[in-house]
Amino acid sequence: MKLIVKLPAQLIFCGLCAASFPVNAQDFSPQLTEYGQPNFRGVWNFSNKTPLERPERFGDQEFLTEEELDDTLQSRVARVAATAAREAATSERILNTENARSVEAVNNFWFESDALGENGRTSLVIYPRNGRFPDVVPGTLIQRSDANGVTVIPGDRPVRFTHGGISSDGPEDRGLSERCMVFNSGPPMFSGPYNNNLQIFQNRDHVVILTEMGFDARIVPLEKTEHVDSAITLWSGDSRGYFEGNTLVVESRNFTDSIASIGMRQAAYGSAKNRLLIERFTPTAEGSLDYEVTIDDPDTFQDRIVILMPMTRVDQQLFEYACHAGNYALRNILRGARSEGI
Repeated sequence: MKLIVKLPAQLIFCGLCAASFPVNAQDFSPQLTEYGQPNFRGVWNFSNKTPLERPERFGDQEFLTEEELDDTLQSRVARVAATAAREAATSERILNTENARSVEAVNNFWFESDALGENGRTSLVIYPRNGRFPDVVPGTLIQRSDANGVTVIPGDRPVRFTHGGISSDGPEDRGLSERCMVFNSGPPMFSGPYNNNLQIFQNRDHVVILTEMGFDARIVPLEKTEHVDSAITLWSGDSRGYFEGNTLVVESRNFTDSIASIGMRQAAYGSAKNRLLIERFTPTAEGSLDYEVTIDDPDTFQDRIVILMPMTRVDQQLFEYACHAGNYALRNILRGARSEGI
């Protein structure tokens, strides 16, 4: 699916202003399914511009002020204009080059990170109160990478970040997204440059969460039964769901040791082996919901982490995301790196 949404700057600004105040979702009564459950069916977009961790300059400030909102808007407009000018210059140069075979990297047309449901917060992390990750447990491995994949940063397998690499010896030395294994769609789900959509299917006994990035479907039984044996581990964990009022709660355990407790493009914190992940989908208005994630992993972090971001229902459909696992790209990347002696 390629969802192109370009909102006028005024609408983005108004959305930011309106979102700078907390919303009381308890006053909203969502539509129900034929089974009497809150209806989450449809395609939801979770693009956002809010940083995961709060920039230190904000301290304990949870929401942007009106002046800061205005500055944010102006910065976004300036960045969009600068990108358009840069791409126009690149296109002009390519078009005036004889026998040109490439237009360089993917251009801005493919990006869809414009927020449909801004929250006006200074960070997606809402706990700890400073909006930043808590201290890690002493001895926890933190892997860091060059997310552009240009510089190899030596380390040990398994590689748990998504982009970059620790060597050029084999595919297992590259990031999980480069290997088509794990994407920003998680769980938990984080906004990326594009494909920030998921589709929810629902019947009496199950909820299916189909993410666009990676095209992975989690089948979640709506019953508080025991999780599978701890010896069975999964990339997306073993999930169980239930309702708390209007909120859909999904608890996941039994994650593979091959992923991080928090794994991002440029960093990976510890291992998710003993992580408890609790996702809460709460309707806040017609076509809007809050996606709240609690990461409880005492093997990695000294405190729990709570992340909150909005989702917006869109009148679209998902198309298969076919990551090119097994094509020539990764083999030739490794071959080229060896030839250069990286």
